[in-house]
Amino acid sequence: MISDLQQRDLKHLWHPITQHQTIDNHLVIKKAKGVYLYDENNQKYIDGFSSWYTCMYGHCNEAIIQKAYESLQQFSHIPFVGLTHKPAIELSETLIKILPKNQQKIFFSENGSTSVDLAIKMALQYFHNQNIPRTKIIAFEDAFHGDTFGAMSVSNSPVYHKAFNDFFIDVIHIPVPNDDNFHQVKKQFSDLVSQQDIACFIYEPLVQGANCMKMFSPKFLDELIQIAQKYNTLCIADEVMTGFGKTGKNFASDHLKTNPDIICLAKSLTAGVTPMALTTCTEKIYQSFLDNEMTKGLMHAHTYSASPLGCSVAKAAIDLLTSKEIRDNIQRITQKHQSFLQEIKQHPKVKNARTLGIIFAFELDIEMKRYGKKRNELYDFFMEQGVFLRPLGNTIYLLPPYIISDEQLDHIYHSIQLLLA
Repeated sequence: MISDLQQRDLKHLWHPITQHQTIDNHLVIKKAKGVYLYDENNQKYIDGFSSWYTCMYGHCNEAIIQKAYESLQQFSHIPFVGLTHKPAIELSETLIKILPKNQQKIFFSENGSTSVDLAIKMALQYFHNQNIPRTKIIAFEDAFHGDTFGAMSVSNSPVYHKAFNDFFIDVIHIPVPNDDNFHQVKKQFSDLVSQQDIACFIYEPLVQGANCMKMFSPKFLDELIQIAQKYNTLCIADEVMTGFGKTGKNFASDHLKTNPDIICLAKSLTAGVTPMALTTCTEKIYQSFLDNEMTKGLMHAHTYSASPLGCSVAKAAIDLLTSKEIRDNIQRITQKHQSFLQEIKQHPKVKNARTLGIIFAFELDIEMKRYGKKRNELYDFFMEQGVFLRPLGNTIYLLPPYIISDEQLDHIYHSIQLLLA
């Protein structure tokens, strides 16, 4: 039975990553609080992946909402061209304290894809401003960096971007390093950057999100970054998914010995309240844009750059992230995941069970398409158990909110055990 709201949804709305020929309707959510989503029939669902890794402190977190309310009493919007404001200044000061030490400058945009586009523009123009002919980019195979054109170019996801392949910028994709291929990957990478026509190397540090939470060792990535920096190739860490505590540290880059030159941030930056993104960089990169000639500046702008609301809730979110309560919760969830990993990793239906921080993932030992009938059956199964997850094909993954209780986490684990039974 389709509800009135579902019928009205079908009339005009076009949903993302949806083949409407095969999807009849969408579940109507009427409210969200804490770790729960509530539908129009008052059924509740644990948000097992924090609404695409955004609401890490829970839905409608009171501390976040209070800061949003206070901000809206002072500002609607302030253009960030020729003007500035206290929320942006305070956010910059708060963020710089937790970023890798070489990060000194912050540029605002509106979502993860645009933060990646900005990073690419920074890298390409860094060399252009110095009259150095570097126009190529290296990225990993099966990467996903977003859906705007620059972000699509450095991605390698045919299921999402196949129709646009002829329009991409010049990108060379290399295999993700592992124990078996690292020597070959390292040689290929060294050969490429030693030619000194590579502007930048972009990567998702340690975890490729849309590539079914594929994880790889920091030691491999460290070596590649060190090689790149030896040849003055800029390194871009796409931390849109991994940033702000999800890997057990503030940033996945904190697991590495070598810092990136540029970092992309979004998603949980604003705790799911409002769209905002950041691209941060070193002082050296920033200095390359300073000139009496206007066109050597970074001629990029978004209408809602540094929105006061976004800045206010982002600072409040970082204050929560660095609090003892949230840090203890991250550690608790990490330990719970590690214990559950031991329980299921030898199960005959489970392949490649893995965890890092609050990220947990495994593959079911069955073949299926990323999107299709079998995958939709998995989605429906978890919803019937009161758990909102979005399997990527046969990959089941969790990124629960930092405020989830042991009992709520056990409910998710139990739903997985029922699936495996």
